[in-house]
Amino acid sequence: MSLSTDATPAAAPTAAGVAPLAAKAAGLRKVYGRTVAVEGIDLEVPTGSVLGMLGPNGSGKTTLIRMLLGLTRPSAGTAELLGASVPDAVANALPHVGALVEGPGFHPFLSGRENLRRVAAAEPLLTSAQIPGAVGTALERVGLTHAADRRFRGYSLGMKQRLGLAGALLVPRKLVVLDEPTNGLDPAGTRDVRRIIGELHAGGATVIVSSHLLAEVEATCTHVAVLQSGSLVAAGELRSLLDAGTGGLVVVTPDVDLALTTLRDAGATAFRDAGAEPAVVVSDGPAAPEIVALLVRAGVAVHEVRRRRPRLEELFAQLTEGSS
Repeated sequence: MSLSTDATPAAAPTAAGVAPLAAKAAGLRKVYGRTVAVEGIDLEVPTGSVLGMLGPNGSGKTTLIRMLLGLTRPSAGTAELLGASVPDAVANALPHVGALVEGPGFHPFLSGRENLRRVAAAEPLLTSAQIPGAVGTALERVGLTHAADRRFRGYSLGMKQRLGLAGALLVPRKLVVLDEPTNGLDPAGTRDVRRIIGELHAGGATVIVSSHLLAEVEATCTHVAVLQSGSLVAAGELRSLLDAGTGGLVVVTPDVDLALTTLRDAGATAFRDAGAEPAVVVSDGPAAPEIVALLVRAGVAVHEVRRRRPRLEELFAQLTEGSS
């Protein structure tokens, strides 16, 4: 399943008028013994998009990410990263990719700054003279300057996660891949990750982020890919997927009780909206013009009628409910 490119303004068209891809999977499959971790996934990630990769534990998110990065060889299928074939030519793309996958791994007896300097020394895009400045900037960006000279073994889970994120941001990247980046972070840390993703997107970078925090994905991502039991069940531009959801109608009215009685007597499924304004939600029943006419005839003051767009949490539940 391909991702729509309708809402990716940062993606520049190619000569053929088609937006370039930051990553691509074609028929990717991974089998461990008798366990199928990923089953035949087709996925295209447009350049400049922020893709939220969603799915319950064991859905195949991390395995898919590892195959895209060349860390795990697929049992079948092909992958591309920034136009380079994976894994054969992935070395050409990796200097332009920052990744935090399955938690950071650092030396426990070195400080955060010393650990980051070791990571920076392996960066082909950094000269020796640039390393101190790059390390300092990355530490400041993730909010770790105050703890930079403490030993890593004394870091909390959230601080370790921040240091791993700093390692992914040592140099400007074309693609940043973050596997559960808010794991162990407090609300302030989660806001920092949201800010960093926004900065990367504004700068034209592509971001792939897997997360269990659906509200954060909805707030930061332009596209989503939903995995379940190793299969891709939906993918696309987030706004389009939400607009296509069966959210029903919202009727704004001060006569909520009368509206509910009228609609239910007509066989519609209606309930009081939980929002701040007085309104009812009609999730099933007659067509919108008939609903309005029905309410007006009953003396209900109808101030506004609009389509109700479901939240990502509702869409996710619809897509994964009942899947094996």
